[in-house]
Amino acid sequence: MTKLTITRCDTSKTQISPKSGAANVFEVTINPASYTHKYSTNFSGTGKDQDAAVGKPAPVPKFSASDPEKVSFSLTLDGTGVIPDAADVTVSDQIEKLRDIAYIYSGDDHEPDAVQLDWGTQLNAWQGRLTGLDIDYTLFDPDGAPLRATIKLDFIEALTEAQVAREANNKSPDLTHIIQVVEGDTLPLLCQRIYKDVSKYLEIARFNNLDNFRNLTPGTLLRFPPMR
Repeated sequence: MTKLTITRCDTSKTQISPKSGAANVFEVTINPASYTHKYSTNFSGTGKDQDAAVGKPAPVPKFSASDPEKVSFSLTLDGTGVIPDAADVTVSDQIEKLRDIAYIYSGDDHEPDAVQLDWGTQLNAWQGRLTGLDIDYTLFDPDGAPLRATIKLDFIEALTEAQVAREANNKSPDLTHIIQVVEGDTLPLLCQRIYKDVSKYLEIARFNNLDNFRNLTPGTLLRFPPMR
């Protein structure tokens, strides 16, 4: 039976690579009964706070961005000796190794390491970072040492700067941009920066329902949709 593994990774600006060696791999003794793999996207013009004026049609939703993928599942750790693969490993030791691989702050990178999940076809070399680690201790020996625990793990997709640049190509006018206004910004200036076309400012003012586009308030979020 193939067991789910969580492997510590090295991260550079261009790639994320799993490390070799047993110390960098956490192999579960009991595979999760299920897992959740979440995909989500964002569309502008769909917020509840963006009420249309009376008699005015609701804005057409416009794609703005894809969120990072998320994976979550629960594991059972057993130290009673009934699981052959974990007969000589305590629950505390299993938790310590998992925390060391996926949770503990790395002084070299100034953040916890990225990890690679491998199990089956859908979690084949999936790379992410741990965002949640909840431990529920459910059985103890007479001295209070844990003999069994359930751990809930939450991960968010890990991408390098190069991967983000390739996937987003965030200088392209064919993508939606969300810009936070700073002091000195004007709508024509922002249109020139994004579209290389200052004449788009009236369309952007209408798209963002701006009543006074000549005086932009610093901190305001403006959306610049794809335009031809």
